[in-house]
Amino acid sequence: MKRKAKKKRTVGRFIKKTLRLGVLAYAGLFCVFYYDLDGKLLYYVVEPFLKNHFDNMERRDPTTVPYEQIDSEYM
Repeated sequence: MKRKAKKKRTVGRFIKKTLRLGVLAYAGLFCVFYYDLDGKLLYYVVEPFLKNHFDNMERRDPTTVPYEQIDSEYM
C-alpha cells in the first residue's frame, strides 16, 4: 500500500513541477511579447552589428567597369 501512495506523491510532484515550469515559461514569453523585447534586441543589437559588417565589406566599384563589358560577366 505504501508503494502506491509513494507513486502518487511522486507523480503529483512531477505534475506540479511541470505546471510551474509551464506557467513560468508562459509568463516569460508573455513579457517578451508585451514589451517587444525580441524587436528591441534586433533593433539595438543585431542591426548595428549587421550594418557595421556589411558597410565594411569589400565591393567592386561599378564606375570602373568598361562600358563595352558584357552584362552577364559583370553580374
